[in-house]
Amino acid sequence: MARYNDDAFRRSDDVTIKQAVDKLLDLYRLRRKFDETSIVSAWPEIIGQAIANRTQQIYIRDKKLFVRLESAVIKNELAMIRRQIIGRVNEYVGKVVIEELVIL
Repeated sequence: MARYNDDAFRRSDDVTIKQAVDKLLDLYRLRRKFDETSIVSAWPEIIGQAIANRTQQIYIRDKKLFVRLESAVIKNELAMIRRQIIGRVNEYVGKVVIEELVIL
């Protein structure tokens, strides 16, 4: 069976699904909310399962990531690496979405 190159069938005005979704997110100004939601859902991947299991609440408001933790020890540890966490989060989405981390 012959294999076909997708590019051979693609017209110049065709776009990938990713490009189409990106355009829609930008058009309807949903990009920021999409990025914020992806951060919250990827929290275990970003921070690690052990800390994620002790996270009681996580939300984003005004470029601030709010994290409520059940352990004072973990709160102190995260406070010491605050900048690194912000860097990881922003690296995950590929741009600056979070400017501050508030540990509750």
